[in-house]
Amino acid sequence: MKVVERTGDPGAAGDAEGVTEALDRPLPEGVRRRVVALVADAFGGLTVTELPTQLRQYARFTPTRRAKFAGNAMAAAVESDPVFRQRIAGRLRETQRELADAIEGGSPPAAADPVDVAAVAYVLRPVGWVKLVEAAGEEAQRASAERAGEEAARELQRLRDELAEAKAATRHETERTRTELEAARKENDGLQRKLRSAQSDVRRGAAAVRKAEAELESVRAEAAARQATADSEARRLRARLAEAESALEASRRAVREGRSVEDMRLRLLLDTVLDAAQGLRRELALPPASMRPADTVDAVEPGKMTPKDIATRALSEMDPALLDQLLALPQAHLVVDGYNVTKTGYPTMPLEKQRLRLLGGLAVLAAQTGAEMTCVFDGAELAAPVLLAPPRGVRVLFSKPGVTADELIRQIVRAEPPGRPVVVVSTDREVADGVARAGARPVASALLLKRLART
Repeated sequence: MKVVERTGDPGAAGDAEGVTEALDRPLPEGVRRRVVALVADAFGGLTVTELPTQLRQYARFTPTRRAKFAGNAMAAAVESDPVFRQRIAGRLRETQRELADAIEGGSPPAAADPVDVAAVAYVLRPVGWVKLVEAAGEEAQRASAERAGEEAARELQRLRDELAEAKAATRHETERTRTELEAARKENDGLQRKLRSAQSDVRRGAAAVRKAEAELESVRAEAAARQATADSEARRLRARLAEAESALEASRRAVREGRSVEDMRLRLLLDTVLDAAQGLRRELALPPASMRPADTVDAVEPGKMTPKDIATRALSEMDPALLDQLLALPQAHLVVDGYNVTKTGYPTMPLEKQRLRLLGGLAVLAAQTGAEMTCVFDGAELAAPVLLAPPRGVRVLFSKPGVTADELIRQIVRAEPPGRPVVVVSTDREVADGVARAGARPVASALLLKRLART
């Protein structure tokens, strides 16, 4: 501690001789905080005019906010403004009279907090206040050191406990690792035995494969020898066949030559007979015959054509106009073998699109001709009912399970009365022959496709 001469601090105990005490080191942080708290509490007991200019803006603050926002300014004012410090000291004498009297009397209470004693002494500035502040700083440092030592001891104990736990965990982990290692060694021994067994099996398998390959090679060689023998025999047979064909041709040529001689003799005989007959006709003066055997056969003569002949006159079997003429007959009924037509015209399309395309064309044809139309599809492979709205003028039928579309078409034809024109479209020869026997007219699927292509 050093002594500094100061003036202008009336009311301090040590100012009688014009000399005051001062700290030669910064105020301990704990004491400084306590001084700021005391000043902030005593701050409210002063008027605005009694406050230093730099502190008047904090007059309306609470002590806590005052200590937070004006702590440095209040500490500086207490240190540099003796009048302000004396006013704060007066407030302390009123609020903490016993502690202030004891400190000014030079006998601070032994039970009092050294920091409180140092803070009050710093404000009151009695004789020996520097020693009180320094003692409080040393006490605070000692207490801080004790707290640090206690904390270090606690931390050391914690570290020792953690070390003991780590050692126990390490021992446990080591024991577990040793157990796992032993198990792994046993498992490895078992795997080694299995590996040796598998290697032995592989060697036996490789030997079996080599044996099989040798047998296969022997079989291949035997097969090649048999193939060579067969090829040789085939060549020999082909040579013999060529010889036989050559002999047959020679025999046929000889027969033809012999037959030509016989034909020549027969022709000469026939010419002789014909000449004799002509001479006999001249001798008898017979008139030419007006009747021929063919005149006795009942048939349709030119100019007396049947309706069927009229329908097909001058038209080929693949002319679409033929179908128009057939459908123009009164009460004509067109029966179509559906899949036979679609698989002839557009087989790559899905069945659903095949049906829709054919039925669309038949609807247009029905509207153009007015003929009755029935389209039959094979329903033997249907897994569920077909969701299909038949177009106007076209009857759509699917065969029942166990019944083919061909049988259903024959049933429809047999159901028609004799004499009604019925046209069946199908390329199936069996269907065409069957409906023809029943009185219907079969036409090819390609003919209907050509006619639909014109719509």
